[in-house]
Amino acid sequence: MSRVRRDRDSSRKIWIVVVVAVSVFCLIFFAARGRFTVPLSSRLVTTVMAPFQGVTSWVGNQIQYVSSNVWEIITVHRQNKMLRNEVEQLRVQNSQANEFASENARLRMLLGYKQAARQFDLVVGRVIGREAATWTSMIIIDRGTNDGVNKDMAVVTEQGLVGNVVEAYTSSSKVELLLDPRSAVGTIVQRAESRVAGIVEGNPGDEMTPRMVNISRNADIVEGDEIVTSGFGGIYPKGIAVGKVKAIENDEGGLLKYAVLTTAVDFQKLEDIAVIVNSREAPPTPLTPPVQTPGTESSVNPDDTAALGAEGATK
Repeated sequence: MSRVRRDRDSSRKIWIVVVVAVSVFCLIFFAARGRFTVPLSSRLVTTVMAPFQGVTSWVGNQIQYVSSNVWEIITVHRQNKMLRNEVEQLRVQNSQANEFASENARLRMLLGYKQAARQFDLVVGRVIGREAATWTSMIIIDRGTNDGVNKDMAVVTEQGLVGNVVEAYTSSSKVELLLDPRSAVGTIVQRAESRVAGIVEGNPGDEMTPRMVNISRNADIVEGDEIVTSGFGGIYPKGIAVGKVKAIENDEGGLLKYAVLTTAVDFQKLEDIAVIVNSREAPPTPLTPPVQTPGTESSVNPDDTAALGAEGATK
């Protein structure tokens, strides 16, 4: 009895498999030929599920929109960061380019002076140090004995006189500026009608405006006169610009006067210099006062005589 039942169950399963296989085949066949019609139940399911599908589609679109915007924000943030870095690099490069352009302009002017002043052998250098306590008195330059620089050599720019070397090391030197009260430069008024001689020294009362001293009360010197080195003393060659007369003041004694100068060199902006290591210009012949006889007076201006040896004596 049980065996007959098992045979019936097996036959039923076989028929179910056959029916399912035929149904699937028919669905595929009619769908391929375009003759398949959705049953009523399928349309009902589609109608019921349509709102849920719309909501799902809207949520999916919103998620995609938000994720797209977030990605765009991240991308823009990265681009902004890259652009800021590029702007900073360009700003640094622009600053460096401006500094190089400024340096090239200064060096071109100094080179032009070097080519024009053929009577001098110049060694071009740079200011590498200034002490706060000696800002208007001393500078350190990057040229020394290895470059042919030695003590008591004049230091100039294309504008005029800077000072002289007081200490020379292997690769650097210390330069005393003409603003130093201890300095003494033999000078002369460049104007042909005057040619008044004197000594330029630093002014303790105003560090940036040196004075030309040892000028007689009736000497021919006026505001605006150009002052140049006289060449006396053996350190500074003749004819280097020192400054321009800013004002004339009477000395305390009443017999002499002094001239306050505006320097030819702007010491606040001093960066590049040149050292005169050799001069092919013959020094001027020193003036000697005539022999005095009783009852006669010297025809030589006492200020000119004083200016002859002061520069060398103070150095």
